[in-house]
Amino acid sequence: MNIVECTIPGPLIIEPKVFGDERGFFMESWNAGLFAKAGLDLNFVQDNHSRSRKGVLRGMHFQNPAPQGKLVRVVNGAVFDVAVDLRHSSPNFGKWVGVELSAANKRMFWVPEGFAHGFLTLEDDTDFLYKCTSTYAPQHEHSLAWDDPDVGIDWPLEGMDIQISAKDKVGTSLANVEGFA
Repeated sequence: MNIVECTIPGPLIIEPKVFGDERGFFMESWNAGLFAKAGLDLNFVQDNHSRSRKGVLRGMHFQNPAPQGKLVRVVNGAVFDVAVDLRHSSPNFGKWVGVELSAANKRMFWVPEGFAHGFLTLEDDTDFLYKCTSTYAPQHEHSLAWDDPDVGIDWPLEGMDIQISAKDKVGTSLANVEGFA
């Protein structure tokens, strides 16, 4: 696998080895030993799967306390996936990194603890999978405003009729977010 560092330390783009022929393809999406050798010695405790139509924006979610690290990928369709650094001690606090994940490019994205995470679906019937290092704890879930001008995420919204949940429409501004140490 090839690991690509992002402009913010922590999140990583992971490009797995894909073996393909006229029958299709094979790839390992998770191998604890190989990931540990690459510096990602992770213990996943929950797997999630969401399906969305084009234009659905989910995020920017995080749990505090009980933060979750997430290894995310798309198995059908495409998303613009985003992580925002919420570590107050980081020189990159409030900065974001985004990557397109798709069934075609087979990339994975590691979003470590201490980051808000969200995505915008770019195609109908997009299936988004993610492994989490901590279980979902609704009492600790928070949402950073997806459109906070202090963060300035450059979502690819042109021509999109976006759909956002009521919860995500009222996300907290970066100035008021309870981030991480």
